[in-house]
Amino acid sequence: MATILVVDDAKFMRVTLGNMLTSSGYNVVGEAENGAEAVEKFRELQPDLVTMDITMPEMNGIEAVKKIMNEYPKAKIIMCSAMGQQKVVVEAIENGAKDFIVKPFDEVRVVDAIRRVLGS
Repeated sequence: MATILVVDDAKFMRVTLGNMLTSSGYNVVGEAENGAEAVEKFRELQPDLVTMDITMPEMNGIEAVKKIMNEYPKAKIIMCSAMGQQKVVVEAIENGAKDFIVKPFDEVRVVDAIRRVLGS
């Protein structure tokens, strides 16, 4: 069972995404509410995949992707963005993110993206 770290500054979004992932058979091993915490949790947990929000306090998702990918080049990160953030999503992918999902989350799209990135 794949392990996933869920990163979003909104508790509601972490819970929503976590519930979708758990009901689809994934193991949510941790949560983080900003990019700095995401980097720390990644080091600690080394999950199979990370879902990463873009806009967060302290350190945004782009900076967190850069840091994680610098230390762990094989990390698998999926960006979570609101509509209208295409430019930022492109930047995230250029820095190593493997895919993106758009908020509000569609469970089928989320699970498809995760399966594709994990290669399962």
